[in-house]
Amino acid sequence: MITLDTVNLEIEGPVATIYLNRPDKKNAMNPQMHRDMNEALDAIEAAEDVKAVVITGNGDSFSAGMDLEECFLRPYDDPQLFYRTNLVALKWFQRLKAFPAVTIAKVNGYAFGGGFEVTGLCDLAIAAEDVKFGLSEINFGIFPAGGASWAATHNLSRKQALYYILTGATMTGTEAERYGLVNKAVPAEELDAATEKLVGRIVNKNPVTLRLAKEVYERTTHLDLPEAIDYDQAKLWELARLTSNEWITVALKQFEKRSYRPGLDTYKRDVA
Repeated sequence: MITLDTVNLEIEGPVATIYLNRPDKKNAMNPQMHRDMNEALDAIEAAEDVKAVVITGNGDSFSAGMDLEECFLRPYDDPQLFYRTNLVALKWFQRLKAFPAVTIAKVNGYAFGGGFEVTGLCDLAIAAEDVKFGLSEINFGIFPAGGASWAATHNLSRKQALYYILTGATMTGTEAERYGLVNKAVPAEELDAATEKLVGRIVNKNPVTLRLAKEVYERTTHLDLPEAIDYDQAKLWELARLTSNEWITVALKQFEKRSYRPGLDTYKRDVA
C-alpha cells in the first residue's frame, strides 16, 4: 500500500486499486488529490505488469466532484494560480482516458461532477444500485467542463446527456446502467464481489492485447469502415510482432487440441 495525502494505492500483481481518500469531504477533488492521482498513475506505470486499475472511494462516496473552494474560490484572484491549479486535474483526467491498463470505476455513494467524469473516462464501471450520479454545475451557474460534458456525451444518448447537463438532476446506479454510464449496477453489499469478478475476467488476458484492443476501439470510432479495417490490420501485425504470434502459437494451438473453448474460456498463457 502506498499512502499519499489524499489517495491510497494498492498494487497486487496485475491489479492496482486507487482509493480516493478524503472521506470527510466525500472525496471531493482538491489540488492535492490531483497531484496525488498523477503520482499514483506514475507508480502504476512504473510497476509495468499491471493489467487492471480499479478506482473507488473510501467512506460513503466515490467523489463529490471538484472541491469548489480549493479549486475555484481560493485561487480565483490569481489567474496564473487558477490555471495551474486546474491544469493538474485536466492532466490526470486525460492520462486516465488513455491509460494502457484497463481502468474500472467501482462507484459507491455519490459521484458528482468530476466523480461522474472519472466514471465516464474509465473503460468499465460497476456501481452500487443506490449511487447518486449528477452533473450539478448548472446549479451554480456554469456547464460541466474539464471533460465532464465529454463524459456525458460519450456515455449517454443525446437526450439523456442534455437532460442531466441542463437540469442538474441526479440518476441512480440502476439508471446509470440503463443509460450506459456503467456496465452493471448491483446491490451495495455486492459491489466488491462484482468488481472482483470483472477484474478476474481481465487479468488472465494478454496485456499487449488488452492495450491494443483499447487503442483500436478509440481510433476506429472516428474512422469509416475501410480506414478502420486498414488500421486494425496494422494493429494485428503489431500485436503479432510484440507477442511472438501468441494468438496462433499458443491460443489457437490449444484450441486445436480442444483444451479450451474460445467462446467461453480464455487460453492458458503459460502453456503451449
